[in-house]
Amino acid sequence: MTEKNNKLFYCNVELSLDIIGGKWKPLIIHHIGGAGVIRYGELKRKVPNINERVLSRQLRELEDASIICRKVYDEVPPRVEYSLKEMGETLVPILNELGSWGIEYNQKFDYGEIHFEDEYDQ
Repeated sequence: MTEKNNKLFYCNVELSLDIIGGKWKPLIIHHIGGAGVIRYGELKRKVPNINERVLSRQLRELEDASIICRKVYDEVPPRVEYSLKEMGETLVPILNELGSWGIEYNQKFDYGEIHFEDEYDQ
């Protein structure tokens, strides 16, 4: 049983999913990790089904959790880039394994069509 910041967890997986779980955070981490450094618009194109409000909120939560780094350039128009922090980079192999599991599952059960856009997705 782990307690931190008024949250009570009954296992480590529950704690981990509280930080990086949900529909969008793993995808965001995956795409930032694959690109190294990515701008907001490019990330939005890589996750086309997410709306902008949700993407902004998820990025803010990942930044607050010290998973990603947000760098704002003092330019006109403003430029913002995202990259993974050290803790975020430790998630890349885990997400890659999860992706491999998904491919294997899909090959066995023909769950759905997969469209790979980036070389790091394969």
